[in-house]
Amino acid sequence: MTAAVKGPASYFPSIEKKYGRPVAEWLELVRSSPLTGHMELVSWLKSEHRMGHGHAGALVAHVRAEAAGAA
Repeated sequence: MTAAVKGPASYFPSIEKKYGRPVAEWLELVRSSPLTGHMELVSWLKSEHRMGHGHAGALVAHVRAEAAGAA
């Protein structure tokens, strides 16, 4: 039995399906951005890449958790 994916990663399959790019690409875009604030990054993904708020927030939360050593 496979454990259900929880947290921001639970959005990843729908992000790939809806926006047509692998999550690895989206995560790298967030990592390479000069922006640092959570909402700043979310707003950027929404405005520049037409991403929905929940999907953008999930990507940013995942990258920030990685940076904090929690992902």
